[in-house]
Amino acid sequence: MTKKTPQPTNPPREKAFLVGVELFQQKTILSLEDSLTELELLSDTSGLDVVGELTQKLDRPHVKTYIGPGKVDELKALVEETQSQVVIFDDELSPRHQRELQLALGKNVRVLDRTALILDIFAQHAHTSEGMLQVELAQYEYYLPRLTGQWTHLERQAGGGGGRAGSTGGVGLRGPGETQLEVDKRAIRKRISQLKKELEKVRAHRMRYRAQRKRSRIPTVALVGYTNAGKSTLLNKITRSDVYVADQLFATLDPTTRRVELPGGYQALFTDTVGFIQKLPTTLVESFHATLEEIAEADLLLHVVDISHPNALNQSEAVQETLDTIEAHHIPVVTALNKVDRLRDPESARDVVKSFSKAVAISALDGTGVKDLLQVIQEELYETYTPIRVRLPYQQGALISLFHEAGQVELVEHGRGGVYMQGRVPGRLLAQFDSWQVPNNHQEPEEPEEEAEL
Repeated sequence: MTKKTPQPTNPPREKAFLVGVELFQQKTILSLEDSLTELELLSDTSGLDVVGELTQKLDRPHVKTYIGPGKVDELKALVEETQSQVVIFDDELSPRHQRELQLALGKNVRVLDRTALILDIFAQHAHTSEGMLQVELAQYEYYLPRLTGQWTHLERQAGGGGGRAGSTGGVGLRGPGETQLEVDKRAIRKRISQLKKELEKVRAHRMRYRAQRKRSRIPTVALVGYTNAGKSTLLNKITRSDVYVADQLFATLDPTTRRVELPGGYQALFTDTVGFIQKLPTTLVESFHATLEEIAEADLLLHVVDISHPNALNQSEAVQETLDTIEAHHIPVVTALNKVDRLRDPESARDVVKSFSKAVAISALDGTGVKDLLQVIQEELYETYTPIRVRLPYQQGALISLFHEAGQVELVEHGRGGVYMQGRVPGRLLAQFDSWQVPNNHQEPEEPEEEAEL
């Protein structure tokens, strides 16, 4: 009896061919070469094997096919030679570009762009109901304008089909009817509306949860950084927990919050968030609004930078751009220069520290510098005070009490509409007083109320 050899059950990985375009006078964070290297990592994370790449420099994208007609012919020949099933462009393609390229390359080749690839990775890594809702919304928002030509059934007519041979419909249904494309678009728009309502409930739940955390007076620290910078590994190290960690892009999608003991007996809540990347699709930023609010509402940002990466400074710039987009640029930042254990000369990290705000060189893997990092975070949250002047309505009794308890009060004057307070508060509390701040050139508060006669 011959021995049977076990056969692999997983389907073979598809072959992908990458295309990058450098546009004249277009500001980019990474060079074309580095951006394509990142696209290759994204492709690998998605389960594709990259077999080649093609580049072109242009003044502006070609109207029909993004790249020039000659390059399209060259691309088609290379795709046939390498037997690639997928072609991925490093920039987001318009619906027309994608449609024309699909026609040129044939129905056996799928044309994707960076956005579609990232959406696919997010779909693979979303495990919670919230994460799956956000990914589904982003996918529908992206694919709706690109629906034409996606499926072979789109040229069918949804109305009709009954009645005499050759007629286009039965009684009351004759006529051109509604194309399947229109039916699909209407169904998707309806689903998008449902998803937005469900995500609004998620957002409301998170707002209530954040309000509860603020009442506990425990400050929150949001871990932010480029994808695969080591945020989850760092959270595991300082909390001794087991947040999912993988050496791949976008391993973390869903926020994870843990309580952390800081030096001096202080506490803080640390939240691990989704990683950022250059050319982050706007559909993702909008769809993940409920999740990204965790960052915008934090008291302190812990920016984790992979200092061993050759493009560390560029990646940091991409993170800052995203923080600006979600209006989190006003929040104090502490920087963790991670992965110093991968440097040939760990001492060289000290030179890079000067390029970042309140930076500490660490290794989340072996714990180097983590104690120093927690000390800096503790000082930033509890010992760094910022001058502030506010006029608080009497209804804001909780904020008035908070100023007295946590701040350093220099002046208090009661008026008819509220109380004017001047002093210093910890940086972590500034956001709570934003709506009530008065200009620095404030002279005199309104006249205080006269004391009632006894």
